[in-house]
Amino acid sequence: MKVDVTALDGQPMTSQYATEPIGSVLHIAPSFIATAVDEPTGIETTIEAHYASDRGRYVPTTIINRAVQPEFNEDRLRHTPTQAIIQSAVPRCITLTMSDGADAHDVTIADLTGSEGKIIPAWLTSAVTKRGAKDERWDVIEILYATATLADLPPVKLIAVELDIPERTASDWIQKARAAGRLSGMKSHVGRPAAGV
Repeated sequence: MKVDVTALDGQPMTSQYATEPIGSVLHIAPSFIATAVDEPTGIETTIEAHYASDRGRYVPTTIINRAVQPEFNEDRLRHTPTQAIIQSAVPRCITLTMSDGADAHDVTIADLTGSEGKIIPAWLTSAVTKRGAKDERWDVIEILYATATLADLPPVKLIAVELDIPERTASDWIQKARAAGRLSGMKSHVGRPAAGV
């Protein structure tokens, strides 16, 4: 499913819309509109979502479903994949600055996505899982944690899959990144009451 992501003004989402700081090195767009067409059912879904700092994630405020084909499955109007659309949109709404000095430029997390479908490219995964790669590791943990929590996904699972590490190690690295001040403004409540990791 292809998801188009725009700012509220209707322009394509770019790093210029990521104006709200989160964590220690990231910025996010305070809101977005995501639109996806499910061809088999003939239904287009448009979601407007806003960042809720008290929840630490994007919250959908408007969901519009409409038929885009003469023959469509009206039962599917009640069961559109809202969460999957938000999960696809979030990496386009988070930015970080690459490099320092004159070559510094902002990129979205979606720009980092490797050809193998993972958020973090293989060369970076290899570098941050080596012993002693603390600052780089915390940068990657911050990116992955933000991507998971803003989309209301379990961060431990995403980090474990992305970095090919055990979930226990992912949980430990999250705690250490938080202690290093890297996850401020981000919290996950997936699968637990509102006082979790």
